[in-house]
Amino acid sequence: MNIKDKKAIVLGGTSGIGLSIAQQLSDAGATVIAGSRREVELPGIETVSVDVQDRDALSELFEKHRRFDILVNAATGGDREVKPLLDMDLDRFQGTFAKLWGYVNSVKLAAPYMASDGCMVLISGYPARKWRQNMLAIGTVGGAVEAFVRHAACELKPLRINAVSPGIIDTPMSPLQGEQRQQNYENLTRNNLIPRAGTAAEVASAAMFLIENDFVSGTIVDVDGGAILGG
Repeated sequence: MNIKDKKAIVLGGTSGIGLSIAQQLSDAGATVIAGSRREVELPGIETVSVDVQDRDALSELFEKHRRFDILVNAATGGDREVKPLLDMDLDRFQGTFAKLWGYVNSVKLAAPYMASDGCMVLISGYPARKWRQNMLAIGTVGGAVEAFVRHAACELKPLRINAVSPGIIDTPMSPLQGEQRQQNYENLTRNNLIPRAGTAAEVASAAMFLIENDFVSGTIVDVDGGAILGG
Protein backbone atom coordinates (compact mmCIF):
# COMPACT_ATOMS: atom_id res chain seq x y z
CA MET A 1 0.00 0.00 0.00
CA ASN A 2 1.23 3.45 -0.89
CA ILE A 3 0.47 5.39 2.29
CA LYS A 4 0.50 8.83 0.69
CA ASP A 5 -3.01 10.35 0.60
CA LYS A 6 -4.53 7.40 2.50
CA LYS A 7 -6.75 7.95 5.55
CA ALA A 8 -5.76 6.24 8.80
CA ILE A 9 -7.47 5.93 12.18
CA VAL A 10 -5.11 5.14 15.06
CA LEU A 11 -6.80 4.21 18.35
CA GLY A 12 -4.61 4.70 21.38
CA GLY A 13 -2.83 7.11 19.07
CA THR A 14 -1.87 9.95 21.42
CA SER A 15 0.81 8.26 23.53
CA GLY A 16 3.60 5.71 23.33
CA ILE A 17 3.53 3.19 20.49
CA GLY A 18 0.23 4.44 19.07
CA LEU A 19 1.49 8.02 18.92
CA SER A 20 4.67 6.94 17.14
CA ILE A 21 2.62 5.01 14.56
CA ALA A 22 0.35 8.01 14.03
CA GLN A 23 3.35 10.28 13.52
CA GLN A 24 5.05 7.93 11.07
CA LEU A 25 1.84 7.56 9.07
CA SER A 26 1.47 11.34 8.96
CA ASP A 27 5.09 11.77 7.91
CA ALA A 28 4.45 9.29 5.08
CA GLY A 29 1.62 11.45 3.74
CA ALA A 30 -1.48 9.89 5.28
CA THR A 31 -4.36 11.83 6.77
CA VAL A 32 -4.37 10.61 10.37
CA ILE A 33 -7.11 10.63 12.98
CA ALA A 34 -5.75 9.70 16.41
CA GLY A 35 -8.30 8.56 18.98
CA SER A 36 -7.88 8.12 22.72
CA ARG A 37 -9.71 8.74 25.96
CA ARG A 38 -7.48 11.78 26.56
CA GLU A 39 -8.11 15.04 24.75
CA VAL A 40 -4.79 16.27 23.34
CA GLU A 41 -3.54 18.31 20.41
CA LEU A 42 -1.01 16.88 17.94
CA PRO A 43 0.63 18.87 15.13
CA GLY A 44 -0.72 17.79 11.74
CA ILE A 45 -2.94 15.07 13.21
CA GLU A 46 -6.65 15.27 13.95
CA THR A 47 -7.43 14.01 17.44
CA VAL A 48 -10.72 12.72 18.81
CA SER A 49 -11.85 11.57 22.23
CA VAL A 50 -13.12 8.00 21.99
CA ASP A 51 -13.14 4.94 24.24
CA VAL A 52 -12.59 1.60 22.47
CA GLN A 53 -15.12 0.04 24.86
CA ASP A 54 -17.83 2.44 23.61
CA ARG A 55 -19.23 0.70 20.56
CA ASP A 56 -21.63 3.50 19.64
CA ALA A 57 -18.81 6.06 19.68
CA LEU A 58 -16.59 3.80 17.58
CA SER A 59 -19.34 3.23 15.02
CA GLU A 60 -19.93 6.98 14.79
CA LEU A 61 -16.22 7.62 14.26
CA PHE A 62 -15.89 4.97 11.56
CA GLU A 63 -19.03 6.06 9.75
CA LYS A 64 -17.86 9.68 9.73
CA HIS A 65 -14.62 8.63 7.99
CA ARG A 66 -16.13 5.89 5.83
CA ARG A 67 -13.90 4.37 3.17
CA PHE A 68 -10.82 4.95 5.27
CA ASP A 69 -7.84 2.77 4.46
CA ILE A 70 -5.92 1.97 7.64
CA LEU A 71 -6.94 1.03 11.17
CA VAL A 72 -4.41 0.71 13.97
CA ASN A 73 -5.49 -0.16 17.49
CA ALA A 74 -2.79 0.30 20.12
CA ALA A 75 -5.14 0.99 23.04
CA THR A 76 -4.21 -1.02 26.14
CA GLY A 77 -7.80 -1.22 27.38
CA GLY A 78 -7.23 -0.28 31.01
CA ASP A 79 -5.74 -1.78 34.17
CA ARG A 80 -3.90 -5.11 33.93
CA GLU A 81 -3.35 -7.78 36.55
CA VAL A 82 0.35 -8.45 37.19
CA LYS A 83 0.54 -11.30 39.72
CA PRO A 84 1.03 -15.07 39.80
CA LEU A 85 -2.14 -17.03 39.08
CA LEU A 86 -2.70 -18.20 42.66
CA ASP A 87 -2.33 -14.65 44.03
CA MET A 88 -4.28 -12.71 41.45
CA ASP A 89 -7.68 -11.11 41.80
CA LEU A 90 -9.92 -12.88 39.28
CA ASP A 91 -11.92 -9.75 38.58
CA ARG A 92 -8.69 -7.94 37.65
CA PHE A 93 -7.64 -10.92 35.53
CA GLN A 94 -10.96 -10.65 33.71
CA GLY A 95 -10.51 -6.89 33.43
CA THR A 96 -7.17 -7.41 31.66
CA PHE A 97 -9.21 -8.70 28.72
CA ALA A 98 -10.53 -5.17 28.11
CA LYS A 99 -7.65 -4.89 25.62
CA LEU A 100 -9.02 -7.82 23.61
CA TRP A 101 -12.60 -6.54 23.72
CA GLY A 102 -11.44 -3.13 22.50
CA TYR A 103 -9.62 -4.77 19.62
CA VAL A 104 -12.60 -6.94 18.68
CA ASN A 105 -14.94 -3.94 18.87
CA SER A 106 -12.75 -1.86 16.57
CA VAL A 107 -12.12 -4.57 13.98
CA LYS A 108 -15.72 -5.73 13.77
CA LEU A 109 -17.19 -2.22 13.63
CA ALA A 110 -14.56 -0.70 11.33
CA ALA A 111 -14.51 -3.35 8.60
CA PRO A 112 -17.75 -2.28 6.86
CA TYR A 113 -16.48 1.30 6.55
CA MET A 114 -13.00 0.51 5.20
CA ALA A 115 -11.71 0.36 1.65
CA SER A 116 -11.70 -3.19 0.29
CA ASP A 117 -7.89 -3.11 0.02
CA GLY A 118 -7.46 -1.64 3.50
CA CYS A 119 -5.43 -3.04 6.36
CA MET A 120 -5.53 -3.27 10.15
CA VAL A 121 -2.74 -3.57 12.71
CA LEU A 122 -3.11 -4.60 16.36
CA ILE A 123 -0.54 -4.77 19.16
CA SER A 124 0.19 -8.02 21.01
CA GLY A 125 3.19 -8.60 23.29
CA TYR A 126 5.95 -11.19 23.69
CA PRO A 127 4.46 -12.77 26.89
CA ALA A 128 1.89 -14.29 24.51
CA ARG A 129 4.56 -16.83 23.56
CA LYS A 130 7.09 -16.76 26.39
CA TRP A 131 6.41 -17.16 30.09
CA ARG A 132 7.54 -14.33 32.30
CA GLN A 133 7.03 -13.98 36.06
CA ASN A 134 3.69 -12.30 36.92
CA MET A 135 2.72 -11.97 33.24
CA LEU A 136 0.17 -14.81 33.07
CA ALA A 137 -2.83 -12.51 32.57
CA ILE A 138 -1.09 -10.29 30.04
CA GLY A 139 0.33 -13.31 28.19
CA THR A 140 -3.07 -14.96 28.02
CA VAL A 141 -4.63 -11.85 26.55
CA GLY A 142 -1.77 -11.50 24.07
CA GLY A 143 -2.27 -15.10 22.98
CA ALA A 144 -5.96 -14.38 22.41
CA VAL A 145 -5.12 -11.28 20.36
CA GLU A 146 -2.76 -13.27 18.13
CA ALA A 147 -5.31 -16.06 17.61
CA PHE A 148 -7.94 -13.44 16.80
CA VAL A 149 -5.68 -11.88 14.17
CA ARG A 150 -5.06 -15.19 12.42
CA HIS A 151 -8.73 -16.18 12.35
CA ALA A 152 -9.98 -12.69 11.44
CA ALA A 153 -7.53 -12.52 8.52
CA CYS A 154 -9.27 -15.53 6.98
CA GLU A 155 -12.74 -14.04 7.40
CA LEU A 156 -12.02 -10.43 6.42
CA LYS A 157 -10.04 -10.97 3.21
CA PRO A 158 -9.29 -9.05 1.03
CA LEU A 159 -8.95 -6.71 4.01
CA ARG A 160 -5.63 -7.47 5.69
CA ILE A 161 -5.06 -7.72 9.43
CA ASN A 162 -1.76 -8.29 11.24
CA ALA A 163 -0.19 -7.62 14.62
CA VAL A 164 3.08 -6.39 16.07
CA SER A 165 4.35 -8.15 19.20
CA PRO A 166 6.65 -5.80 21.16
CA GLY A 167 9.09 -6.75 23.87
CA ILE A 168 10.08 -4.39 26.69
CA ILE A 169 9.53 -0.92 25.25
CA ASP A 170 10.42 2.39 26.89
CA THR A 171 7.09 4.25 26.84
CA PRO A 172 5.17 6.61 29.14
CA MET A 173 3.31 3.58 30.56
CA SER A 174 6.18 3.19 33.05
CA PRO A 175 5.85 5.62 35.99
CA LEU A 176 9.53 5.26 36.97
CA GLN A 177 11.97 8.09 36.42
CA GLY A 178 15.72 8.70 36.24
CA GLU A 179 18.16 6.03 37.43
CA GLN A 180 15.35 3.89 38.81
CA ARG A 181 13.75 3.75 35.36
CA GLN A 182 17.05 2.94 33.66
CA GLN A 183 17.86 0.19 36.17
CA ASN A 184 14.41 -1.34 35.78
CA TYR A 185 14.78 -1.63 32.01
CA GLU A 186 18.29 -3.05 32.40
CA ASN A 187 16.99 -5.71 34.79
CA LEU A 188 14.09 -6.63 32.53
CA THR A 189 16.18 -6.99 29.38
CA ARG A 190 19.54 -8.30 30.62
CA ASN A 191 18.91 -11.80 29.19
CA ASN A 192 17.57 -10.61 25.82
CA LEU A 193 19.67 -11.04 22.70
CA ILE A 194 19.63 -7.23 22.49
CA PRO A 195 19.89 -6.22 26.17
CA ARG A 196 18.05 -2.91 26.19
CA ALA A 197 14.53 -1.59 26.04
CA GLY A 198 13.13 -0.90 22.59
CA THR A 199 11.66 2.39 21.46
CA ALA A 200 8.15 3.22 20.34
CA ALA A 201 9.59 4.24 16.97
CA GLU A 202 11.10 0.76 16.48
CA VAL A 203 7.69 -0.84 17.08
CA ALA A 204 6.01 1.71 14.83
CA SER A 205 8.37 0.89 11.96
CA ALA A 206 7.14 -2.73 12.11
CA ALA A 207 3.54 -1.51 11.95
CA MET A 208 4.47 0.56 8.91
CA PHE A 209 5.91 -2.54 7.23
CA LEU A 210 2.65 -4.42 7.82
CA ILE A 211 0.66 -1.53 6.38
CA GLU A 212 2.83 -1.03 3.32
CA ASN A 213 3.42 -4.67 2.35
CA ASP A 214 0.32 -5.93 0.52
CA PHE A 215 1.56 -9.55 0.64
CA VAL A 216 1.26 -9.94 4.42
CA SER A 217 -1.88 -10.91 6.33
CA GLY A 218 -2.60 -12.97 9.44
CA THR A 219 1.00 -12.46 10.57
CA ILE A 220 2.58 -11.54 13.91
CA VAL A 221 5.83 -9.54 13.69
CA ASP A 222 8.09 -9.71 16.75
CA VAL A 223 9.92 -6.54 17.76
CA ASP A 224 11.28 -7.74 21.08
CA GLY A 225 15.07 -7.52 21.05
CA GLY A 226 15.25 -11.28 21.01
CA ALA A 227 13.23 -11.62 24.24
CA ILE A 228 11.52 -14.82 23.10
CA LEU A 229 14.87 -16.48 22.34
CA GLY A 230 16.74 -15.02 25.29
CA GLY A 231 17.37 -16.85 28.54
